[in-house]
Amino acid sequence: MFTAIERTWRSWRDLRRFSGSPPEHRRLVFYSEGTGYWRYFRGLVEQLLTTSSLTTSYVTSDPNDPMLNASNPRLRTYYVGRESAMIAFFTALEAEVVVMTMPDLETFHVKRSRGVRQYVYLHHSMVSTHMVYRKGAFDHFDAILCVGPHHVAETRAWEAANGLPPKRLVEHGYGLLDDILAEAPPNPSGEKTVLLAPSWGPDGLLEKFGLPLCKCLRAMGARLIVRPHPRTVELNPQIVAELERQGFAIDRDREGWKSLRAADVLVSDWSGVALEYAFGLQRPVVFVDTPRKVNNRDYERIRLLPFEVSVREKIGTIVPCDDWQPVREAVSAYLGGSPEAARERIGTVREQAIFNVARSAAAGSNYLLSLVN
Repeated sequence: MFTAIERTWRSWRDLRRFSGSPPEHRRLVFYSEGTGYWRYFRGLVEQLLTTSSLTTSYVTSDPNDPMLNASNPRLRTYYVGRESAMIAFFTALEAEVVVMTMPDLETFHVKRSRGVRQYVYLHHSMVSTHMVYRKGAFDHFDAILCVGPHHVAETRAWEAANGLPPKRLVEHGYGLLDDILAEAPPNPSGEKTVLLAPSWGPDGLLEKFGLPLCKCLRAMGARLIVRPHPRTVELNPQIVAELERQGFAIDRDREGWKSLRAADVLVSDWSGVALEYAFGLQRPVVFVDTPRKVNNRDYERIRLLPFEVSVREKIGTIVPCDDWQPVREAVSAYLGGSPEAARERIGTVREQAIFNVARSAAAGSNYLLSLVN
């Protein structure tokens, strides 16, 4: 861990290093906004280092980003923090191509720089672009690395509805899904396990139902693991503390997948991890039907049902949030059902919904190389 003074000194030191680096090191620049985002870049960066001679710069706002410890001489890494050095970095940025997972470019404090030729957005979730993201979140990017056909259709419809120039839309895929597929065992091991991994906010399962829901699931007799969202831990620590006092197993590791690989069935609401679990492990999800997460009130203008809404019945079961009996029945049915039937059904949906399954790094790196070359 670093002190505030150490982080500030380090961020300005690295900003000077980056600004003084030769232009050929700034042809392709990746920016990671914080803890956990490095994993969305990892596959792309490793593919570029393996298949090209390009020197790449990786800039992060996380002092503990694992990429900062990379030893490859063709990967130049920098830390710019989250405060004044970061703003200075974006304001004076000079690069041919900048790749980032942070939406809302030009909308808030991060603006486009005249010294950058192309801004490319890399999705860090499989969900749709028009409901859970703020209005105009992607309007100021030049290109988008799309997870699936839904991102292409939504982006084109949004551009048409708002009179925006067309962006370059790349059939990319989802790197984190590829990582899960590469590491996942074929089946859970040990006792039957239920994982509760919800989203956060006033309508999140833990915030809204907390202890009663957990007691309901534990009473079924299967092993129960609770994986609270980091924002729940941060904003409502008393909920998690009470669950721990009541003897519930809590998984706080947002980077690891141990609890997800162990689970036979996942119970969630609108959390993006539900899609990663279903498509990565080909196991079913019980969706408790809490109110939708809507950050763009104009999302219905383009008349496309968000992917995270339309796909739920294809990869699991939707149950009401005002009665625990359907939750118990759905979980029990999956625990006692055929895992192979779920695997086949979810695998078919995945192939139709996601571009370049297990091949996204190659597709994305080929496109980025075509830009800088």
